[in-house]
Amino acid sequence: MEKFRKLGLSQEMISLVEKAKFTEPSEIQTKAIPLIMEGKDVIGGSATGSGKTFAFGAPIIEKIIPGEGIQALVLTPTRELAEQITKVLYHFSEHKQLGVTAVYGGVGINPQIEDLKNAEIVVGTPGRILDHLERRTINLDKVKILVLDEADRMFDMGFINDVEDIIGHCPKERQTLMFSATINPDIDHLVKKHMKDPVEIAVESYVDASLLKQIYYDVEKNVKFSLLVHLLKHEPAGLVMVFCNTRHNTDFVADNLNSSGIDAMAIHGGLSQEKRNRIMEKFHTGKVLVLVCTDVAARGLDIKNVSHVYNYDIPKTSDEYIHRIGRTARAGKEGIAINLVSERDYENFRRVLEDDSIKPTPTEVPEVERVWVNLDAGRGRGDRRGNAGSGGFRGRDAGRRDARSTHRSYGSRSGAGHSRSRRY
Repeated sequence: MEKFRKLGLSQEMISLVEKAKFTEPSEIQTKAIPLIMEGKDVIGGSATGSGKTFAFGAPIIEKIIPGEGIQALVLTPTRELAEQITKVLYHFSEHKQLGVTAVYGGVGINPQIEDLKNAEIVVGTPGRILDHLERRTINLDKVKILVLDEADRMFDMGFINDVEDIIGHCPKERQTLMFSATINPDIDHLVKKHMKDPVEIAVESYVDASLLKQIYYDVEKNVKFSLLVHLLKHEPAGLVMVFCNTRHNTDFVADNLNSSGIDAMAIHGGLSQEKRNRIMEKFHTGKVLVLVCTDVAARGLDIKNVSHVYNYDIPKTSDEYIHRIGRTARAGKEGIAINLVSERDYENFRRVLEDDSIKPTPTEVPEVERVWVNLDAGRGRGDRRGNAGSGGFRGRDAGRRDARSTHRSYGSRSGAGHSRSRRY
């Protein structure tokens, strides 16, 4: 505990750290906590799982005065991350009994309105925070510390104008903290406009490259799902994450995995918050071992013991690829990232491999038993683009063309009252 004590934390906080069985501070905590305690603006470059929530959360809790209104606002890109951060802050503010409130869409607003009346710390997504501002159910006049967490992801999701609007409701005299895996022009603009002499810190990736194995299979599109089923059934694994690029593909893959005898659940932004929470709880506790997800689950969420990451769809950028594979090979444990690359993934894969640090090994496709899939699985529950079940980035309307052509080309079967299916 001596290393935590040297960071300037109170004895009450040290006791909670000890209770949480933290042994020593992470690199981001060692670098960030003293600077934040001094009141400096900080830009933190840090990957998922590096301990950054405690890095900004502990100083916030130390600085908050109970009963004096909302004094800290944490903006995050996703509901799950807002929930996760809220739980951490609530736990470590036990000695102060602070009001820590999560504010995000997809759930009723009235309970949030009541909770905001007694909150000192608010953690929320930009859209719902703006909703409360318009309703005048949140007052940011006393905010002393503003945190932008996963800033690059927020801007990728189109929240930059919302973030600017929210900052405009906060006092100009405040401390601003930003955590982001990458610094793009939007973030650079925000830093210059809204931060005062920020100190920039960076830490090494939390993923241990020596423990992470990366491979890829160059596979025919009509064998891709069968290969996934084969690997899931034959690869010894703990928790497994399978990434897709669209909501429809996520539902398509999860539904057909279950039909193939593999217990899987899908999570993406199209599900209600209550359902997303239930799914994550089952995955955290190991009741479900395969989570099929969009990139909404790649950022921020603290999911331990993930042994395998599958890219069923190859992401569009190397940054997204790194965030995905960063779910495994953590905390001294081995992990493997497996990429299933078919013709429609080639462009994305080429783009990912432009990053010289990414070096997956080509692997021969094994003999696999072809499985039947329901081509209509997930239809109506995913996004509106109608993408077929194996696509990477293909441009407008390409998914609908592919869906029709694969149905014609590979021995599909259908009948009155039956879903279309084929070996896949």
